Amino acid sequence: MHPAFRIALFCCALQPVVAHDGGLLQHATKPLRRSLAEAPFPVVTGSGSLAYQTVPGWGAVPGTVNIGPTHGGVVVDKAGHIYVSSDGNEGLFVFKPDGALVKKIAPEFSGIHGLMIREEDGKEFIYAAHLRSKHVVKLDLDGKAILKLGYPKEANAYPDGNGYAPTGVTVGPDGAIFVADGYGKSLIHKYDASGKYLKTFGGKGNTDGKFETCHGITLDTRGPKPLLLVCDRENRRLVHMDLDGNFVAVITKDLRRPCAATIHGDHVAIAELEARVTIIDKTNQPVAFLGDNPDKSLWAKFPAAQSEWKDGLFTAPHGLSYDKDGNLYVQDWNQTGRITKMVKQAAQ
Repeated sequence: MHPAFRIALFCCALQPVVAHDGGLLQHATKPLRRSLAEAPFPVVTGSGSLAYQTVPGWGAVPGTVNIGPTHGGVVVDKAGHIYVSSDGNEGLFVFKPDGALVKKIAPEFSGIHGLMIREEDGKEFIYAAHLRSKHVVKLDLDGKAILKLGYPKEANAYPDGNGYAPTGVTVGPDGAIFVADGYGKSLIHKYDASGKYLKTFGGKGNTDGKFETCHGITLDTRGPKPLLLVCDRENRRLVHMDLDGNFVAVITKDLRRPCAATIHGDHVAIAELEARVTIIDKTNQPVAFLGDNPDKSLWAKFPAAQSEWKDGLFTAPHGLSYDKDGNLYVQDWNQTGRITKMVKQAAQ
């Protein structure tokens, strides 16, 4: 098993390694001693109030060599449990903040792609784009399906259901469900809270209101009114649409194939498939780059071997989530499964 999935004992034995915004690693000081010869070092990436330290070995699953391909996402519930999807034999792995495995749920939904979590009448639910079955499902926290949405026949875009491949889902303040057909026709479909089809917008292109792989979708509540934040991956940008499907603005450009976004306060963290996490502020300008890998041969490399992983450097960020304290959990697109916890550091 690679060290990234081995529970290591640090106990103040190691000094952090610093990963500067350019992605180059430097040892801050020599280690005082190492309790395990192969134990990886904690690494700090970012800077100032947006510095994060990795937790090597986080998310090791006892008795499991790996968790299976990670081609999905991450969400965190109010209790602090972290849900990570896999394309392996399990649907969702549920971890405690310290990385201990709580349970595995929803094996019939192995292959979940994008997901989000939402509280409704005091109970939390996970909405997931199940790419394997080409459905969007609403699950309770035990993995039981409450609602299933197939392809939208009313959109008249998918003859016999062909060409539909949902990758992302989010929910509006009124419960309206928005589904991004990122691997299909780059359309976004809107349903009411009960699953009744309402409308379709978007489509392929690079002009205003069009997308080239609307891979991820998030509800952005940082402004005076909620908006849809769309990760327009192959156009390398983030786009705001209103909840009626009207184009608002391109808010951030020149990203490295953005896949998913998560929001904490005024900041948005963006998983970029080309080996980086970027954080933008309330003005939508980049203010930090995390885990920027200088080895371009590893960018967006699904078969990156565990021997090629380095703490503090990503290979293919695909899904991510903040927790309530602003810590980040990042899932790389990887054949054996890679999850990184990054703890937000106190500003110096």
